[in-house]
Amino acid sequence: MKSSIRTRFAPSPTGLMHIGNLRTALYAYLFAKKHEGSFILRIEDTDQERLVDNAVELIYNTLQRAGLIHDEGPDKGGPYGPYIQSERIAIYREHAASLVDKGHAYHCFCTKERLDSLVDESGNRRYDKHCLHLKQSEINEKLAGGLPYVIRQNVPEEGTTSFTDLVFGTIPVENKELQDIVLLKSDGFPTYNFANVVDDHLMAISHVFRGMEYISSTPVYNLLYEAFGWEIPQYVHLPHIMRDKQHKLSKRHGDANFEDFLQKGFLPEAILNYVALLGWNPKTEVEKFGISELVEAFDISGISKSSAIFDEVKLRWLNSLYMKELPAETFAEMSAPYYDSALTMPMDRAMLNALLQPRVAVISDIPDLLAFINHFEGFDLDLFENKAAKSTKELAASLLPQTLSCLKEIPEWNNDALFATFEKLTEQAGLKKKQALWIIRIAVSGQMSTPGGASEICTLLGRDTAVKRLESTIRRLADGV
Repeated sequence: MKSSIRTRFAPSPTGLMHIGNLRTALYAYLFAKKHEGSFILRIEDTDQERLVDNAVELIYNTLQRAGLIHDEGPDKGGPYGPYIQSERIAIYREHAASLVDKGHAYHCFCTKERLDSLVDESGNRRYDKHCLHLKQSEINEKLAGGLPYVIRQNVPEEGTTSFTDLVFGTIPVENKELQDIVLLKSDGFPTYNFANVVDDHLMAISHVFRGMEYISSTPVYNLLYEAFGWEIPQYVHLPHIMRDKQHKLSKRHGDANFEDFLQKGFLPEAILNYVALLGWNPKTEVEKFGISELVEAFDISGISKSSAIFDEVKLRWLNSLYMKELPAETFAEMSAPYYDSALTMPMDRAMLNALLQPRVAVISDIPDLLAFINHFEGFDLDLFENKAAKSTKELAASLLPQTLSCLKEIPEWNNDALFATFEKLTEQAGLKKKQALWIIRIAVSGQMSTPGGASEICTLLGRDTAVKRLESTIRRLADGV
């Protein structure tokens, strides 16, 4: 028997997908699939002034890359179409007219100037139901004269409208706090508030997932459901995603879109995994989840009422786990463009891949990790001073000439031969391996950290470059500059 659980994701095609919208889609998807239900994509394009070219394709591509495959939608069809709101205008007008006939809505002819003058003691604009009291003859006359109008909801002025949210519980709102919102605009297009109610009912949506900013609007939605005599869906309002304790994550303050993080080199699986944890507790120590594992683990009871803070450091850590698990050929394909731009000399890319894959948190880190290949001269000699490695500049000045002699005589230039040479040199010098290898690595790389040890870095650089760098470092230590 097919599940009656139906969730929807209803984005506006106004640009790249915000992380908050992606989380809404993810939770709606996970809940539907957990209960063997349907996940529906609906495009809410009634705000024609905000539409962005190709934004619908961006929505399709984002959902595809994130692995959130919808069961019904504009590109797939389904029994409840059309799934684009601009193609449903006649449906909204018909339903708005029925509300007017029942007295639950009315024509409003107020001008912008009059509306701007309706300011209460707190400085908020509040409509005064002026047009509700027009006689039918006046309404007919204005309509016949072609006067612009909107259709407003007739909200009761007394009583309480309560609703139950599956995250925040029962929320009562005094009707006197509500407004007569616009349902149909003067251009004949519905507002979001009206269209989403009509569409959610006609598309048999059982559970509505959306941000908690819509909590205050939910009572007027429920009054619409009651006016039509429709069953009210279950609500799941989601906490805000914050960039810090005071500010919501937003594009104005940096990366906030799925595409932003893809361009920075994050893997879509890691982004989705991290977004799932922003406001949802899986009630386990496990933090790495594939999409099928998320479906199995997801439960509304794990959604928090508190806002979640977006932590890119944690996202990087999670991404590093996925990077380590990539097939070697996939990592090689992903890293190739970065090598092309970062390297100025031939390099063993197979060796680079083997060194970098376990160390790279985000693929775009590669140029920084390889900066030592192109930039060496003038590094800070104080890098040799390291308490943990028990290294000093004086020790480096003593060891490096011996190292240079060994390297000039080594018959084969490969990692195994170099490592064996460095081990022997360490014993002869009476040093600990950590001391010697630290000094040699700094001497040829000029960097505090590198994607490999001394023998690996020398192997990558090749005999000529490694020898030249050692000679340069020896001269600088002798001159003290």
